[in-house]
Amino acid sequence: MNFDHTIRSGQKLLRCGYTTGTCAALAAQGAAELLLSGTAPRTLQLMTPKGWPVQVLPGICHMEGDTALCGVEKDAGDDCDITNGMTVLAAVCRTDGGDILVDGGEGVGRVTRPGLDQPVGAAAINSVPRRMIQEEVRAVCRRFGYGGGLRVEIRIPGGAEAAQKTFNPKLGIEGGLSVLGTSGVVEPMSEQALVDTIALEIRQAALQSRRLLLTPGNYGADFLHANGLDALGVPVVKCSNFIGDALDMAAAEGIKELLLVGHMGKLVKLAGGVMNTHSRWADCRTELICAHAAVCGGGQELCAALLAASTTDACLELLDVSSLREAVLQRLLAAMAGHVQRRAGENCRAGVMMFSNQYGLLGMSDTAKEILAQWNE
Repeated sequence: MNFDHTIRSGQKLLRCGYTTGTCAALAAQGAAELLLSGTAPRTLQLMTPKGWPVQVLPGICHMEGDTALCGVEKDAGDDCDITNGMTVLAAVCRTDGGDILVDGGEGVGRVTRPGLDQPVGAAAINSVPRRMIQEEVRAVCRRFGYGGGLRVEIRIPGGAEAAQKTFNPKLGIEGGLSVLGTSGVVEPMSEQALVDTIALEIRQAALQSRRLLLTPGNYGADFLHANGLDALGVPVVKCSNFIGDALDMAAAEGIKELLLVGHMGKLVKLAGGVMNTHSRWADCRTELICAHAAVCGGGQELCAALLAASTTDACLELLDVSSLREAVLQRLLAAMAGHVQRRAGENCRAGVMMFSNQYGLLGMSDTAKEILAQWNE
């Protein structure tokens, strides 16, 4: 059955889907109905936390001994979701007592490190999906007048293999996928999943230390390693383009000292207060370099060449010819540091270190020098 909801991305309409959490709740509903009524339901339906209804056909629905098994195929819409097309199964059986117990089985990961939505040792079925599963099963129990307990085991065949292509191993979720979703809906091209992952990593880092090394991506991680900065005993978190969000998260988690290390092509945008560095939001690199070069005495010819440059390394070459590189970089670093510190807030000291793949270390803010000196003690 089609899930007829779309969102606009630029000039395109993209079809939404539903989360593994929604699939798990639907599958649990179907298995519970089969177990308590003896009849497999023809359709399964629920209202997502977002307020959008989902109606699906069960993929499988049969008894295996005393356990009812029901499966729902994941539909991620137009989102590039690794779980798209996978089957989420629920195995439901009777238990003593009156509780609805939810656990994970084949293909569902286990939490091995603190700081995640679930405690260490629990199945990686997040709070909202757990609640959805329990609510759907309780509704079935009420419908058929059953007052006893049920155990619901969520399974995702192939989940252990698929999880190797996700962030789960890095986050400390082993053996399978996570059952996720706060809205119950997958919005294509949504950045929220990545932001949520960054938040989890920062939360885990804060459990280890009140210091944090933040870098946008692999270039930064390689630079940290090459310069021994990842051996200081300070947790390292990659924040992609979401620098402002990461600073907010770090402050919220009680980080006291933070060093942001990144390539000039990303970080120079911070000099203009741009805190999401994706090119579709802002590509003001050459404009910012040009503005600071002009303040440092760069003439019209240099400014025109800077604006026409295709990369920040090309800008550095032009600044070298004009003997303005050091002066311009210091101004840019001071501007970046000011914006970063304001975003991090008064309870978190934040410094900035900038590099280029071609030129290596380009410089660091005054606060970054102070922080690094303390960390090296």
